[in-house]
Amino acid sequence: MTGPTSGPDIVIVDYGLGNIRSIANAIAYVGGRAIVSGDPARIAAAEGLILPGVGAFPKGMENLGWRGLTGPVCDFAASGRPLLGICLGMQMLMERGFEHRETAGLGLIPGEVLRLPTDGGSRLPHIGWTGLIEPQPGRWAGTLLDRAHDRNFYFVHSYAALPADDAHVLARASHGGREFAACVESGAIMGTQFHPEKSGDAGLALLRRFLTRCSSRAAPAPRAVAAR
Repeated sequence: MTGPTSGPDIVIVDYGLGNIRSIANAIAYVGGRAIVSGDPARIAAAEGLILPGVGAFPKGMENLGWRGLTGPVCDFAASGRPLLGICLGMQMLMERGFEHRETAGLGLIPGEVLRLPTDGGSRLPHIGWTGLIEPQPGRWAGTLLDRAHDRNFYFVHSYAALPADDAHVLARASHGGREFAACVESGAIMGTQFHPEKSGDAGLALLRRFLTRCSSRAAPAPRAVAAR
């Protein structure tokens, strides 16, 4: 996947987990300059940051820690520039996760990460195309999901975030008849449980809106983040 690369510098955090190549290709296709890096200096200089991830919550946090990236990611979030967590990357935005064992997260959005329920005959992992549910009418206006009605996105996961404040839930989805947070937003910090880079035109449209936010630099004022 190729395309123009004259847009904002988007650093995709390389911490050893994630579909980095497919995300980089998607960002380049929609007009951004995709920079895959685990260098704190590159992260600090980015116009937008993507925290990808595939795998277990404890391993993700462990990798960020031993590569010295926990602080740089939190510092970037505090700067008010756009940060997008994808799949495990979204989950690690929360305060803690309970996959295998309780593990502290980045604490950028209050909440925790829990295993999806399997009652009603549902199976894990939840894999496939699933539609999004808008929590309140008009909730998506002006967000990354603007005009995303009736669109399906691609999911692969067994755990999901449970934000402490419903105001941070931008969209929900359903698996086995039970709803979970599919997209979260707190100021310039955003997360998708689904994979926009694998979600066709709808996913590319979301990433274009992310680039627009990064280019406009109309980010909220710097915010306090949890101690690390």
